[in-house]
Amino acid sequence: MDKGGKRRIAFLGTGLMGAPMARRLLRAGFPVRVWNRDATKSAGLQPDGAAVAVAPAEAAQDAEIVFTMLTNGEAVGQVLFDSGCVDALKPGAVVVDCSSIAPDIAKVHAARLEERGIRYLDAPVSGGVVGAEAGTLAIMAGGEAALVQELADVFAALGRVTHVGPNGAGQVCKLANQQIVAITIGAVAEAMILVEAGGASREAFRNAIRGGFAESRILDLHGARMIRRDFEPGGTSNNQLKDLNAVAALAEALSLDLPLTTQVREAFKTFVAEGGGGKDHSGLLLHLEKLNPKSG
Repeated sequence: MDKGGKRRIAFLGTGLMGAPMARRLLRAGFPVRVWNRDATKSAGLQPDGAAVAVAPAEAAQDAEIVFTMLTNGEAVGQVLFDSGCVDALKPGAVVVDCSSIAPDIAKVHAARLEERGIRYLDAPVSGGVVGAEAGTLAIMAGGEAALVQELADVFAALGRVTHVGPNGAGQVCKLANQQIVAITIGAVAEAMILVEAGGASREAFRNAIRGGFAESRILDLHGARMIRRDFEPGGTSNNQLKDLNAVAALAEALSLDLPLTTQVREAFKTFVAEGGGGKDHSGLLLHLEKLNPKSG
C-alpha cells in the first residue's frame, strides 16, 4: 500500500476501455502504473497521475492488484505468463482480468496463478466506453466471493460489481450479456429499416417507444448512433463477432441450440467480411440496409 493506505495497482491494456478505467482508479486516489503495447495510449494517462511502464513486468513490480483489459485470451496469456509479469508478483497479489475471454481459458489462468500463490478473478465488464468513463460499468466477477468483497473499494471506482460464481462464471455471464447485446442491436436495426420503409421517421419512432416495453440501453445509445449514422467504435464489430464465436463454442460444448444467436452471429460474420470489423457493433445496420436496398 502507499502512504495513504491505497493498494498499488498495475493496469495492463489502456485502449478504448482500459484507459478510462485506469483514469477512474487514479481519480479515486489509487497509485496506478500502466502499460500498453502501443505506448502512446499509456502515455496519455501521465497527466492524470499514472506512472508509465515500458513492459508488463515493470508495471507489475510491487503491485498488489493487476488489472488486465486486453483483446483476447491469447493476449492475456502472453502478457501474464510470457512477458515475465507473473514472475514480478508476490504471493497474495491479485490478478483481475476484465478482458472478454473464453471461460475455459479463464479457468486455466486461475489454476496457473494459484500454483504461484496469486489470486484471480475473471471480471469482464459491460457498459462500453460511456460506462467506463462514468464509473457505471456492470462488473461480473468469477472467483472467490470473499475476494470480490475484499476489493469492493477498488471496484466501486469502476462501477457495480456482482459475484456470479466460481472462476469462469464471470466470462460465461459476459458471453450471455454479449448475446443479448448482439441480438438487440439486430432487432433495433431491423426495426429502423422497417419504420423508414413504411414511411415513418426513425428518430420519431425511437422517441415514441422510449419508456415502453422496448426501452433499453441499446435503443438509447445505439439507436441514437443509427439515427446519426455515427459508427466510430465504442465496441467494435470485430470484438462482437469474437464474443459470438465464443458463445457458439460454449453452446456446442454444452449441446445447446441457440437459433437467434446463430442468426445474428452469421450477420456479424458477413458484416466483418465486408469490411465492417472496425466499425461500432451498431454498424450492423449498414449490413441490414445492404440486404434491403429499397428500404428507404
